[in-house]
Amino acid sequence: MTATTGTAQSAHADRPGRADGVCSEFTVFTKIKQGHANALREDLAALADPTGDERVHAAVRQIGTLHDARHVIFDNDTRFMFASVFDGSWDTYIDDFAKTVVGERFDKVFSHSEGFPGIKDPGVKEWFLAHQEPAGVFVSAYPDLTVQQIYKDHRVEEAFEEVLDTPAFRAALENPANAELVATPAFQKLLEEASA
Repeated sequence: MTATTGTAQSAHADRPGRADGVCSEFTVFTKIKQGHANALREDLAALADPTGDERVHAAVRQIGTLHDARHVIFDNDTRFMFASVFDGSWDTYIDDFAKTVVGERFDKVFSHSEGFPGIKDPGVKEWFLAHQEPAGVFVSAYPDLTVQQIYKDHRVEEAFEEVLDTPAFRAALENPANAELVATPAFQKLLEEASA
């Protein structure tokens, strides 16, 4: 396991946050502007609405480095936390969000935080750095898999499942001419994993 504890160990020494394999964590704590908690809650509800803007999921796929993200209002509606897990460079991560519809959502949500300059403001990275705290412990369930690898693995699994469901594949498995291939440990492992 490659989880990190103790002093912050970032994949990029000049940026806070911990890394576990290819994954890095990003956690920001802010003060909510006086009287903005309900508006923030409404904006978060709109963001979480499954019937809402499909552009967000499309943008997250386009960015292709975000594993997950969380938004939390706490301390009696006075503080806000955004936490995420991503692949690659911290700077690229922030830049990529600014270029998509997700950046618009960041602007809307973080506009309720004191001092937020806007996602496209040249000082936004410094603002995030001033509000970022590294996790005490960060562990990824799949530290060696990037989001792009996970997407690919999912596509390969779907394609393989499709092949497994065809009569032609079943016939090929039962064909005596393929018995030697089917009996190999690698092929048996493949079939075991597919049926698990």
